[in-house]
Amino acid sequence: MSGFALSLYALHVKAARAREEDYRALCDVGTSIRCSHVFSSRWGRGFGLVEHVLGADSVLNQSSSIFGCVFYTIQLLLGCLRGHWASVLLVLSSLVSLAGSVYLARILFFVLYDFCIVCITTYAINHCTKLGKQLVPWSRRFLTQTLREDKIESQWHIGVHNVGLKS
Repeated sequence: MSGFALSLYALHVKAARAREEDYRALCDVGTSIRCSHVFSSRWGRGFGLVEHVLGADSVLNQSSSIFGCVFYTIQLLLGCLRGHWASVLLVLSSLVSLAGSVYLARILFFVLYDFCIVCITTYAINHCTKLGKQLVPWSRRFLTQTLREDKIESQWHIGVHNVGLKS
């Protein structure tokens, strides 16, 4: 949900900056910490790639923030589904988001020479999302094993009491 909220905020900042050139967002802290500058750069639209590949008039040449909103919505919906295919799609989409985060971080630091608090937080969320997906299967196995052991132990105690032995 936090990634979705940050994407919405980025969309708001970009729209406000388009309406008013002097708009100062909360994330514009200083001369080299300016998220509104980053969002309104050419990489703030289609990740700076869609225009070159599909053209400026392509329906896919949208604000990168819109892609973020769609991505986090899909992540949320897939997370609610059970099934092998949903898990595979979650992991694959997380890997794509990590690659995108590395690409955009490179642009942020080495091309724009800027620091964007919202962007960095989004990259961290993408990293934690991938890390969480790695831990979920392990935690499920751990919990299942623990519950099985507890059930066996409780059945053992019930069996002992049923035969008249006390432990």
